[in-house]
Amino acid sequence: MNQLSSLITPRLAPTQHSGEQPRIALLAASWHADIVARATGSFVESLAAQLPQAQCDLMHVPGVLEIPLQAKLLAQSGQYDVIVAFGLIVDGGIYRHDFVSTAVIDGLMRVQLDNLVPVLSVVLTPHHFHSSEEHHHFFYEHFVVKGREAANACAQVLQGWQARAEEGQSAANAHWTQACAVVKPLKPQLQQAQAVADEALRAAEESKPAVWSVRGAQSTTLNSSN
Repeated sequence: MNQLSSLITPRLAPTQHSGEQPRIALLAASWHADIVARATGSFVESLAAQLPQAQCDLMHVPGVLEIPLQAKLLAQSGQYDVIVAFGLIVDGGIYRHDFVSTAVIDGLMRVQLDNLVPVLSVVLTPHHFHSSEEHHHFFYEHFVVKGREAANACAQVLQGWQARAEEGQSAANAHWTQACAVVKPLKPQLQQAQAVADEALRAAEESKPAVWSVRGAQSTTLNSSN
């Protein structure tokens, strides 16, 4: 897993990712970093077991509200096949955390629909979260499970795309074979037609001087009569 120190900015020139090695961007919020890190670590470990060739790039943002914009910039860069967001939104007892959760999830959905890049969410909002040791321990372990689930979903998305690409290639090969089977018996006729066309072109080229000389004679006759 590559941990990137800087985030993509709007000034980044889009470049298309090429190659068979899938690249996955992980965007992790920094609040409750110890719990969130359990999900990112579990994701990378689980995905490596299913897709060893996959490359994961981990990037951190200050909070969950910064995730949608960075996800959009990553999607538009053309460098990533899947983007996965990680965060924990808790009820601090003062602000409406459900508003924050809705804004983040809606933003992530817009990113994948507008840019046609899958965006998976491990941005979780528990009904109640207290800073007690019991709650901390529960979510500390729970995020391992959610990271593993996200990795399974990511693998399914990538494998599904690969399968559809192979099916498309197989269908294209079949169509090409059929086209060749149709055209092959016509090859002698096509060669004959080409020969006739070539002969016609040669005859046309040879007739040009004669036509010009006739036109020149006509022009000379007209000038003399004047």
